[in-house]
Amino acid sequence: MFKLEEHGTDARTESLAGVTTFLTMSYIIFVNPQILAASGMDKGAVTAATCLAAALASLSMGLWANLPVALAPGMGLNAFFTYTICLSMKVPWPQALGVVFWSGALNVALTWTNVREMIVRAIPTALKRAIAIGIGLFLAFIGFQNMGLVAAHPVTLVTVGDLSKPAVLMSLAGLVVMAVLMAQKIRAAFLIGILSVSAVAFVTGLAPKPAALVGPPPSLAPTFLQLDILAPLREPRLWGVIVASMFVDLFDTLGTLLAVGYAAKLVREDGEFPRIREALQADSLATPIGSILGTSNTTSYIESAAGVESGGRTGLTAVVCGGLFLLGLFIAPLVTAVPGFATAPVLVLVGLLMMAEITRINFSDIAEGLPVFVTMLLMPLTYSISIGIGFGFMSHLLLHLCMGRARDIHPMMYAICALFLINLAMT
Repeated sequence: MFKLEEHGTDARTESLAGVTTFLTMSYIIFVNPQILAASGMDKGAVTAATCLAAALASLSMGLWANLPVALAPGMGLNAFFTYTICLSMKVPWPQALGVVFWSGALNVALTWTNVREMIVRAIPTALKRAIAIGIGLFLAFIGFQNMGLVAAHPVTLVTVGDLSKPAVLMSLAGLVVMAVLMAQKIRAAFLIGILSVSAVAFVTGLAPKPAALVGPPPSLAPTFLQLDILAPLREPRLWGVIVASMFVDLFDTLGTLLAVGYAAKLVREDGEFPRIREALQADSLATPIGSILGTSNTTSYIESAAGVESGGRTGLTAVVCGGLFLLGLFIAPLVTAVPGFATAPVLVLVGLLMMAEITRINFSDIAEGLPVFVTMLLMPLTYSISIGIGFGFMSHLLLHLCMGRARDIHPMMYAICALFLINLAMT
């Protein structure tokens, strides 16, 4: 079924690769509920939704596309859901899930046409990289806040937090532990760091001990089918948010699939990527399904590259990883007891990893550098991914027009910028 011999692999290698991928990305089981709970969602239900969404999406990718790519609710997109849509825009979480549904539905529609490819070609590479960089800064900013290292200030807006608090010091220690483990190439660095800080917190009384380490899966009822599908269509201010969410998911998916495809030597010398269409189809369906279960956008994970490095070449790797996410349902008592300061360092380090694209930006060209600069700074400073994308795209358009470089602008960029302008006017 998975054509193991054709890909020069075997079941044992694929299974070990699946375990490696799971250990590398299993931190999402702890982090995603922590982030979405800030929007008012039930933490136990989000834990169940996270595991189920990751399992179903990874199984779909493995069985349909036969690629060693695992999926789960995406970092950055979950922060966009909570901190931009719910907390900044004051959108109730059921309506925010409706936004997730429509952004996923839009990607599904675009995947079955050539429009998705047209959008990818229309947006300059520098702006695609800027989105990743900006989200990285945004995640790091949120992480430092959750650690207690950054606090609000009435005059300067932000300042250093209270470093005398044990929770802040423990979170900083967790950051150091995870960074050292990452430097040593330990696959489960995030997971080990989260569990280590949590264990110390339980022992010292900084956080209540879990009633049990394992137990029956939590109820999905508080989030299952609780999305408000019609509300986003009735509120014009959410239309631009749907588009922004779609863009972030789109670029994240394409970047991940290409990176993993090259690492696994699945991309041919002529640049052709067999089964890329099936992979995009499986990925696009994951987000609307996840919104029905009760979680933010589900997307392909770059951590899948860890499984590829361990020998994974086929969909069996993704299937094994998906099965392990189902087992994750039974550690819900531990997940819900993990304190926020134990997971906060993960946001900082994921932000660091996403900053890698900044080395590929030509800041000496003002027409390229300024839009990137605007995009990456406005995301954390306005607490909005969509605002960062919108102003970045519009600054790119205006600079090129004013500098007589209109020929370098793809016609679709005008339509994209018009959508963002309409969104800003209605916000």
